Order: sequence, then C-alpha cells, then structure tokens
Amino acid sequence: MTIAEQIPNSDITFLRRGEGETAVVFVHGFLDDQYVWDKVVDELSAPGIETIQLDLAGLGDRAGATGPFTYERLAADVGAVVDSVGKPFVIVGQSMGAPIAELIATSRPQRALGLVLVTPVPLAGTRLPDDDVEPFRSLGGDAEGQRGVRQQLSVALSDADSDRLVATGLRVRPEVVRALVDCWNTGLRDAPEPSRYTGPVLIVRGADDGFVTDDLVTGTVSPRFPAAQTVVVERAGHWPHLEQPAALAAQLERFLTDGVTAAGGNTAADVRPQKWTNAFASKSADEFGKAFADDVVLEASVLTRPIEGRDQVMRVMGTASGIYESLVFTQEASAGPRTYLEWKATAFGGVVLDGVTILTADARGRIVRAAIHHRPLGAALRFSTEMRERLTGTDEADHFYDGGERARVEAGPR
Repeated sequence: MTIAEQIPNSDITFLRRGEGETAVVFVHGFLDDQYVWDKVVDELSAPGIETIQLDLAGLGDRAGATGPFTYERLAADVGAVVDSVGKPFVIVGQSMGAPIAELIATSRPQRALGLVLVTPVPLAGTRLPDDDVEPFRSLGGDAEGQRGVRQQLSVALSDADSDRLVATGLRVRPEVVRALVDCWNTGLRDAPEPSRYTGPVLIVRGADDGFVTDDLVTGTVSPRFPAAQTVVVERAGHWPHLEQPAALAAQLERFLTDGVTAAGGNTAADVRPQKWTNAFASKSADEFGKAFADDVVLEASVLTRPIEGRDQVMRVMGTASGIYESLVFTQEASAGPRTYLEWKATAFGGVVLDGVTILTADARGRIVRAAIHHRPLGAALRFSTEMRERLTGTDEADHFYDGGERARVEAGPR
C-alpha cells in the first residue's frame, strides 16, 4: 500500500510503500521526478524495508517551488523527510541526486546504514567548461533538446519512458533548469576530500553512460569513500533505474543484505560483524564488556599508559565510542589468535581519523588485549583530551593527555 504524507507547513510531500524497520530513500536526478523509481521499487522484494520517494524543489509535483536551488537547500528538504520517517535508512541518489544523498548520510551518520550512488555526479561538481554546459542550461521548455539528451545518454530507454521523462522535464521552469545545472556543475563549495561519510557505499554505473564514465567514477567519486563497492549495469546508460530496473534492484538488494550489516552498517563487505564491531555500533559499555576477558589490557596511541581490567576497559571503550560521529571497519585480517581491523571514522564535526586495531583473543574467544592505533597525530591528541574530560572523576581519566604542552609519559614495569 502507498501512503502520501506531507511535511507540516511546507510543500514537501513524499510517498511511503511497504513496512519495515529500515527505510530506503530514493532521490531522483536532474529534470526527473519521484516516479522514475517506480520500476525499481516494484522489483524490490527484500523483507523489512519501507521505500520513500519524493520530489526535489522545482521538479515534479514541486515545479512551482521557489529557490534557492542549491545542494544545501535540496538536502535540507530531503533531510526533513528522512527525519519525519525517523528510521535507520539507506539512501539512494541518482546523478544530481547522488551528492544530495551523500549530504544526508553525512549529516545523520548514526541512522545512515548505507549510501547508494547511481550514475553519480561528483559532490565537487562536474566543472564542465561554459561551452559544454550551456546546452544543458538551455533545456528549459525545449522538448526536442531534452529528448535528444535522453537519447544520447541512454541505450535501452523505451519510447514510453522517454516521452514521460520529456513531459516531466518540460514542467521545470527555464530559470530553475539553469539554476540546477549551475548547482551540479559547480558542485558543493569546499566539498570535503575524502567524504565525511565512512559507512558502506555502493556506486552503480551504466556500462554505456557517456556522461558519468568509468574515468569519472574511478577518478573523482569512488576514491573519496573508504568502503565503496562499484558495480556496472550492462545495457544501461545514465538511467539504469529505467533502462534495467530489475538489474539495479538486484544490486540494491544485494547491498541491503550483504553490504549493510546487522552491526548498524559499520562494517564493509569483507569485514565480519563481531562483538567488537557490534559494540561500536551500539556505543554500549556493556556490549564491550561481553567481548572482554576479565584481565583484558587496552593499549592505544591516545593513552599515556595501558588500562587493565574488564570493568575499566569497558567503561573507557563505551565512552570512546560515543565520541565518534561515524565509524566503519574497512579491512580485516587474522593470524592465529590476532585479528587486525582497519577503520575510518569522523568526530568533532567531521574531523577524519583512521587507524588499525589489533585484537588478541584467548582460547575461549574473549579479547585479552586490544591495541588501537589512531592517526593523524593532531586528531589523536584531540581525541585523548576529550576522553580525559569525559572521564573526569574516574581513575581512568589520568591515562589520557591533559591538553598541556607535553603529554606525561609514564614508564616502568607493568
């Protein structure tokens, strides 16, 4: 059953289909509307999901919306829908909608289980020269021009879909067309490099897309994400959701079941969810405690000396996990009783930290030693100072950097 809802005191409406604990939010691209996703939504059969579709400002049923038509404004509108739904979510964005989807995932890292970028333009913009971008800016009210662009950039778009897309595009006012082209061509000012979203990412490219090419994806999109998978849909151009909806739905379902894990989306596809990763997802001291032996020892580059004992280490790790805005474990390797986990995280309003954790387990699989290596140094020192402040009044506080000119290093037998 499809339910239409509206954000109070706004012109923002959205469609909800299905029932589940996870929302899959679809963001359409330039000159399109929410209904371009219908065929993909119809193909989805994964249990436990609800799908969300909406029109961006100036497009579709919101063709009469006023500006500004910027990524910040468009993301604010989509964010209002995501917050109204109020569930953990995977967000899917196509072409111009891909940067918007990234901004939503970045600003809501605790609920963003995954990010899917379909034929994505870069967040920093395509940066086409004036002569190349002007034909796009002139598409407002030009039926033949719009049809020509659709045909040039697709290989399996049906006549019916082409006609509907042109009709949809003709609803967009010429001044809005120009503003949206400037938006995706110029991109987000000061777009972060790498991305501040560190959760699972799926990038989908049409094999025959002459606009979002393999060079564009490998050169400017996928390197920004620490845990990105890239797949190619054959016999598809710039609109694989219309040209090959079943194939795109299959990739999306695979991502939902394999790439987005029960650990809250904080492990890449090649990393096993385990007690340590689950504890970071829940940010619970008790969950960390379940993974530890009684005599566990914690070592870290943010510590002035190790911390010993299950109760002490679980309190520290519960506190530390609460500082991260996002965290994903990107690689895993094992050697005997040791597990090596690479990770990437953000904290303090988007400051990027990454590092390696080495876990040593006893014969019963309980962690007896955890060694956490953070980088870069400035972020590690800031993290250590924050830990000291949050643990004020506990015995563990003085194991951290005090924010002075020099960290006090204590040496001696352990």
